[in-house]
Amino acid sequence: MRTLAPRGPLWVATRLHRRALWAGAGFLVLAVAALLYQRLHAASVADAFPATGCSVDIRSIRCEDTVRTYLDAELVFQRWLTYLRMFLLVLPGVVGAFVAGPVIARELESGTYKLAWSQSVTPTRWLAAKLAVPLACTVAGVSVLLGLHRWAVETGPDDHFGDFWYSSYRDLGTGPTALAYAVLGVALGAVIGLLVRRTVVAMSAAALAMGTVVLVLHEWLRPSLWPVLTDTTPIRRAADDWVVQEGVITAAGERITREECFGYGWRVSPCEERPEGAVNFVDYHPASHLWPLQLVETGIVLAVAAVAAFAAFRVLRRLHA
Repeated sequence: MRTLAPRGPLWVATRLHRRALWAGAGFLVLAVAALLYQRLHAASVADAFPATGCSVDIRSIRCEDTVRTYLDAELVFQRWLTYLRMFLLVLPGVVGAFVAGPVIARELESGTYKLAWSQSVTPTRWLAAKLAVPLACTVAGVSVLLGLHRWAVETGPDDHFGDFWYSSYRDLGTGPTALAYAVLGVALGAVIGLLVRRTVVAMSAAALAMGTVVLVLHEWLRPSLWPVLTDTTPIRRAADDWVVQEGVITAAGERITREECFGYGWRVSPCEERPEGAVNFVDYHPASHLWPLQLVETGIVLAVAAVAAFAAFRVLRRLHA
């Protein structure tokens, strides 16, 4: 008679959180289906638009309804892309709260982890199994959404309403940065759950910590992650250049930013009445800096995630001792 092998911690973690996993899978399917529908609908309207003889730039009374229908379909499609980017922005906080609360802190708070550790399961293996399930599901889900976003943007209709490449929302949907933040959410949630050991408090702390990391790194420090280009000529730059700073360089080489110029007063500001030998300057990122900025930010986030994961296992060792 064949005997069944005992279930491992990975199976237990999957079984324990199956409802949340099914809910996440259902949300992913609905999001993909909705974006696919909007993409196909916008493409259908865009394909039929040239045959009408109308133009977005040159409008006539005869074409008002046709142009409005075309732009409305494109606008709705771009809004769905924006919703997806916003979701990728808040997802790390959601993942961190889920890992910190229901996955880690709840077992520590209720004491059920002691039962697992008494079943020939080491604390390290227990924690690894707890993190493997949300990590695998998060990486798979975010990869699908990133691939879908990239396909929709590259093959979709012309963008008359979208953000520039350096927009926070658009930047997260372009490359691996969103994936790195999701991984950080798992690692940071684990260490916070082990430290706090209270479900609700751990969820709040993890969401707050992830929000702070995203705000500081992605919103404030991102412009300085790669050297900017400085332009002191009156040559017109590309429309999608990301202007980081503007101001005046004096004949002595002193850089005075536009913010500093306001302190001089309007009439004596060197930005308005430049001293002899002074030139205007513009620090900016061209569109070619997209991938260097992405890769540097991704590397920093993954490094922080590795530190958080190491800290989680260190805290676990102290807890076991």
